[in-house]
Amino acid sequence: MALNSINTNAGALIALQNLNLTSSELSTVQQRISTGKKIGSAKDNGAIWATAKNQSATARSINAVKDSLQRGQSTIDVALAAGDTITDLLGKMKEKALAASDTSLNTASFSALKADR
Repeated sequence: MALNSINTNAGALIALQNLNLTSSELSTVQQRISTGKKIGSAKDNGAIWATAKNQSATARSINAVKDSLQRGQSTIDVALAAGDTITDLLGKMKEKALAASDTSLNTASFSALKADR
């Protein structure tokens, strides 16, 4: 009776190699899925990883600039709204000043204009 050992069984060795290869590929795919990136670390491909890090930093910088511009735009929108309000108030004040300068107004009408705010 011949003794078969896993160390000398060619079929078992090939199966073990395939299992190890599949396990390695599965690990790579799981890392890509978990990070969302093809190159998860410098160990995978240093040049591409460095380029990706540089691009990520550039994207974060652009987002910071965009946020600052949006804050500036909001400030300008508030200032424009305030300017419109002031313009409306000045128009109303002009109307009241012109109405009050009418010499044909009696005292009660003038007092009513004065009391109107």
